[in-house]
Amino acid sequence: MKITEIQITPIKPKDGLVGFVGIVLDNSLYLGFIGVYTRLDGSGYRLTYPTKKIGDNSINIYHPINKETSKAIEQSVFKKLKEIFNN
Repeated sequence: MKITEIQITPIKPKDGLVGFVGIVLDNSLYLGFIGVYTRLDGSGYRLTYPTKKIGDNSINIYHPINKETSKAIEQSVFKKLKEIFNN
């Protein structure tokens, strides 16, 4: 799996949310509306993946299913965030 594109949309911070990310995997699959939050301890960022509330339950729309994929997405996104937020 290769992340071939990252789109970051910064927003006015609210309750730790600082933006949304869309990524393209292998020039074939777009995954959007990944939330970017500041960590509670202020040591960086964390990602949240979209869910849908149905009754009392929250259903995951999509998310990484292993640590390797999660780590690869985080590293790519956090690198791009540094570039954007440091400029």
